[in-house]
Amino acid sequence: MKQCMSMPSPLGDILLRAENDALTGVYFVGQKYFPAADEALSSGAAARVLYQAREQLDEYFAGERHEFTVRLWMHGSAFQRDVWDQLVRIPYGETASYGAIALRLGLPLSASRAVGAANGRNPVSILVPCHRVIGSSGELTGYAGGLHRKEALLSLERPMARVPQQLDLLAFG
Repeated sequence: MKQCMSMPSPLGDILLRAENDALTGVYFVGQKYFPAADEALSSGAAARVLYQAREQLDEYFAGERHEFTVRLWMHGSAFQRDVWDQLVRIPYGETASYGAIALRLGLPLSASRAVGAANGRNPVSILVPCHRVIGSSGELTGYAGGLHRKEALLSLERPMARVPQQLDLLAFG
């Protein structure tokens, strides 16, 4: 049975979706590819998964969780699943470029656009950290939830990365 639950987050409301005993979606409300809502939360295995996902996301946003243990079931093409498998290998607080992921998959750098397209269709954002994928020059590019959220998620994972930006604002003289 498919069920959904909405939860608040520091970056806006999030829709969680589950089917049977696995999480199938984590979406910022209104983001690109935002799905239609499924049945409202009731009980059973899907409800337990939704509550577990919510608890773990709350811990993540509080800076207390770096890895997720919720069971996932992700629908997508074989190529998309290969890309998503690479995303979960990017450690907390680190980033990888679209080109680097293409190379890890044994593809040429020119496949970075295809990697980006698959990354953008990730149905379980945050838990499968598509926000950790950046452009080859280090710029933030593409995020279905919005670049401001991507930047905020990366800052949450690397709080010291904000220090240079804050120091740049100080006037010494």
